[in-house]
Amino acid sequence: MNDEHDTPADDASLAEIVRPPAKAMGFFEHLEDLRWTLVKCAVVYVLFAAAIGIFLKEFNDALLWPFYYVKKDYPTLALDLGTTTIMEGFSIVVQICCAGALVPATPFFLFFIGQFVAPALTPKEIRMVLPVCVAAFLLFIVGAVFSFFMLMPNTLRVTIELNEFFGFVMRWTAGSYYGLLTWLVLGVGAAFEFPLVILLLVYIGLLKVATLRKYRRHAIVAIFIIAAIVTPTSDPFTMTMLVVPLYVLYEIAVLVGSRVEKRRPLAP
Repeated sequence: MNDEHDTPADDASLAEIVRPPAKAMGFFEHLEDLRWTLVKCAVVYVLFAAAIGIFLKEFNDALLWPFYYVKKDYPTLALDLGTTTIMEGFSIVVQICCAGALVPATPFFLFFIGQFVAPALTPKEIRMVLPVCVAAFLLFIVGAVFSFFMLMPNTLRVTIELNEFFGFVMRWTAGSYYGLLTWLVLGVGAAFEFPLVILLLVYIGLLKVATLRKYRRHAIVAIFIIAAIVTPTSDPFTMTMLVVPLYVLYEIAVLVGSRVEKRRPLAP
């Protein structure tokens, strides 16, 4: 519809934004370029990890929100986090800084990697890379936020109810809490990326929308399997909380994929 605006000049200018024109490089020059790309990614990651370490108390208070949100519903329950080994507290600090730095550093990773691969792409392909990277980051953030504010509190609540049913004494450790939090947030964030994978497969012609519609029931089974792996409690309610948005994303991927398939040029 807007083909009249998709001029080669526009594509070229966008390519120059991602990476300025450069002379042809040899093998060792490409290796040097890759090294600097990795160095820039590492520097950004370390800076964010250090920033989290500086504001560790405030960051930790934010991470404990699901725990205290659920705990207030059980005022008579003596439930506190503790450590069982001498070095557990240090391990938690490392885990918080390392895992926490991944989220804000990811956009920079994508940008640096885009700069590195840009010379091998056409201007039209470069124009597609930017929205794909933005969509990947946004999907991950949506999944992480959904997990933090919905799945994590529900998982804790189900665990408490189950332990009370059996009459178990709960001695939760800080390491187990942060391990569960990391698994859920990063796992669900990664699971929310699958519609983008579907669209990419449709775009390059390895997958057809008709196949997605034909095997919709198989996709639902696959989504339940993913939900069972990501949610540690595997109770039906928590699994359903994750299955519903994943299935909605699947249907959105089918709708968007049909448009992508129509606009994709036919093979000669």
